[in-house]
Amino acid sequence: MSYTSVSRLPAVKREDLDENGKKAWDTVSDPSHRLYAKLMGPPGFWLHIPDLLLPVREINWYLRRKLDGLGPDLRELATLVTAREHESQYEWTAHEPHALKAGVSPAAVDVIKHRKPVAGVGEKEAAVIEFGRQLFREKKVTDDTWDRAVKALGQKGVVHMVALFSNYAMTATIFHAIGQRLRPEQTPLLPLD
Repeated sequence: MSYTSVSRLPAVKREDLDENGKKAWDTVSDPSHRLYAKLMGPPGFWLHIPDLLLPVREINWYLRRKLDGLGPDLRELATLVTAREHESQYEWTAHEPHALKAGVSPAAVDVIKHRKPVAGVGEKEAAVIEFGRQLFREKKVTDDTWDRAVKALGQKGVVHMVALFSNYAMTATIFHAIGQRLRPEQTPLLPLD
């Protein structure tokens, strides 16, 4: 199995990897494995540091599916906020369908996508959106914003939200650095300014 890079980085060839790298390659390219991913996007980057590929994928998998401080809808909402605030087309396009499937309302997606005020979305959704916007735009969070988020999500929910923001901000940073493009069959879903 080979793949074509859709970034500045060349595609890694399986035969060029050591045994640990080959194991990582095989794990993320096996459709029956829970860490399955196409070898483009995040795995395409992490294959250049193959010893980190599986630990990073495990963390990402855990954050997306196992955090119990936020439901699947709020986890995906946090991902969309991060993608929007970082203008990460690849992340947004990958996650918008997941967010809708997880129960994020089209209205909340629209608020994030078009940077609209949070009027009309629920208290929890508003807390996630406002917290993320402030964190990424101002590089800090006020006590007021923190307190509103804790009231809406609980302390555990806020901690889990911050972990998600951090994880997807790292991914957005990587994508900007390597010039990550969409796969040829993807249609961009995020209007970039």
